[in-house]
Amino acid sequence: MEGLTSWNKGESFASFGIGHFIWYCHDGRERFKETFPALLTFLEQNGVSLPTWLKGVKECPWNSREEFYENIHSPNMNSLRQFLFDTKSLQALFIANRLELSFIEIVERCPEQDKNRITALFKGLVEEANGLYALIDYLNFKGEGTSATERYKGQGWGLLQVLQEMPDASERPLMDFVRAAKAVLYQRVKNAPPERNEAQWLKGWCNRLDTYLVPW
Repeated sequence: MEGLTSWNKGESFASFGIGHFIWYCHDGRERFKETFPALLTFLEQNGVSLPTWLKGVKECPWNSREEFYENIHSPNMNSLRQFLFDTKSLQALFIANRLELSFIEIVERCPEQDKNRITALFKGLVEEANGLYALIDYLNFKGEGTSATERYKGQGWGLLQVLQEMPDASERPLMDFVRAAKAVLYQRVKNAPPERNEAQWLKGWCNRLDTYLVPW
């Protein structure tokens, strides 16, 4: 339950739900794609009633990590955690649905000479055991890779960049996907502003990628 409402050290935004969906406060906007408002819209479209206090709220009401944790057991925060706990299955559906829509955008945004290769790699992964899980999870984890703002030194770290990093052909596409993802994330850490100290998260990121290789 506690992990459904969190604010990581070193970040200027809070994360909510099973997908750690980003929700920016008024002064905390960064380059990363905000996803929590879209989740709320999806839940309402699927017949879910939001907590009364949450209706019409456009920005995260807690403006700093300190304020967030000062209110971690407040009535609003408790009701939000319960709401997120009760809607876990729909949150999973929201994450899964995002892949289909995002892949269309990924193909449209990638260079013309890469379109067929990226499509073939994607289809190969979908057919692989754990491949669909890997695609869905990485997309939710690090985004599409199509946003101009999600770059350090001009280089992105999303699903598009991982597919571009993969070899053209492979007998073990899922293993190549994990290797490519690690390379992309190591490059992200190298390019990140030093004050963000993104190396602190690299071990956890790689552990998450390794779950893609664990048999179900």
